[in-house]
Amino acid sequence: MSNTTIENVTSTADRVKLGLSVVVVLAGIIAYSALESRIPAVARVAIFVASLIVAALIVWFSEPGRRTVAFAHESYNEVRRVVWPTRKETLQMTGIVFAFVAIMGLFLWILDKFVEWTLFSVLLGWK
Repeated sequence: MSNTTIENVTSTADRVKLGLSVVVVLAGIIAYSALESRIPAVARVAIFVASLIVAALIVWFSEPGRRTVAFAHESYNEVRRVVWPTRKETLQMTGIVFAFVAIMGLFLWILDKFVEWTLFSVLLGWK
């Protein structure tokens, strides 16, 4: 079992902020659906996007939001340190994977035909 600790939202203010952000997103979804016949689609999409932006700003000012942004920043820095394979290495590995899949497919097809022949011709006597 893992010994990692799980961080929960403990502050009441943070809980209120996260709940409010969910309400804002839901309001944007409801507004998008409810205003379908009254305003053009571009305005409805703008309302929905605005609700997402407002919700993101609300989350930004909470502690879990700050931790999430810090995690994303650290993840981006980690991805920058990764040594990515060259184009040649990528094509070689892709070719190896395709060859393996083709060989396994042929092997399983032969195995299937052998089991079919064993069951129907040898054991059951069907032709």
